Amino acid sequence: MNQTARPLPPIVLTFAASDPSGGAGIQADLMTQSSMGCHPLSVITAITVQDTLGVEAVHALDADWIEDQARAVLEDMPVAAFKIGLLGSVENISVIAEILADYPDIPLVFDPVLASGRGDELSTEEMVEAMREMLLPQTTVLTPNSMEARRLAEEDGDDESPDLAGCAQRLVSYGCEYVLVTGTHENTAKVINTLYGENGPIRSDRWERLPGSYHGSGCTLASAIAANLANGLDIGDAVRDAQDYTWQALANGFRPGMGQHLPDRFFWARADELEQDES
Repeated sequence: MNQTARPLPPIVLTFAASDPSGGAGIQADLMTQSSMGCHPLSVITAITVQDTLGVEAVHALDADWIEDQARAVLEDMPVAAFKIGLLGSVENISVIAEILADYPDIPLVFDPVLASGRGDELSTEEMVEAMREMLLPQTTVLTPNSMEARRLAEEDGDDESPDLAGCAQRLVSYGCEYVLVTGTHENTAKVINTLYGENGPIRSDRWERLPGSYHGSGCTLASAIAANLANGLDIGDAVRDAQDYTWQALANGFRPGMGQHLPDRFFWARADELEQDES
């Protein structure tokens, strides 16, 4: 019996650390991309000890293991988008930059994980400099929060940090095509996320502030953008739709432990279940 071959779901490859709580890291990426109709591939960069309260330890994998994981799947399957999260070491940054350089036409979404939500340091200054030099020039969309944007854009000789628009333009000058600065950490009535390109702001979106603190919101947003790009959306629509998805995941979040809330990346499935129960 002949069967028509089913089309492949878009494939997204993520480089990120494992989070045993399932709130952030590669677990968040896998759930988000699956929820948005993609097939996720994962390259583990580090193993962490963490829960919903914070990160206790990070063990970076050897760079050779990073390369072997990535090359194996890249030689086997067609990838439509890359996403980067926590990287673990300067050596890992270097090898990932080398891998990405072989695929210049595939969009890259980079979530620069510099610290945990609790403030645990996750990237040294040497790693930040390596990100600037090796990864930003290959990045399609950079997704820093306001604190990460300021730290990534900081330069020797600055008397004071530039405003967020200035930080974004500086990051674009380092080679990023687009920078989405998220405003969760800013003292504003609503959360304001602004997308910048080489000619300045492209779009600005405002979102209701939600009560509580969330673990993995940045991973979710960046992975959602990567999934949207893999699905063929243009930058503006990919960024807007990813924000909507992330806000809904947070609004439907839950608190399974003693720390932060976790986003519900399958909120839409549970909404369907509730509708069926009520009918």
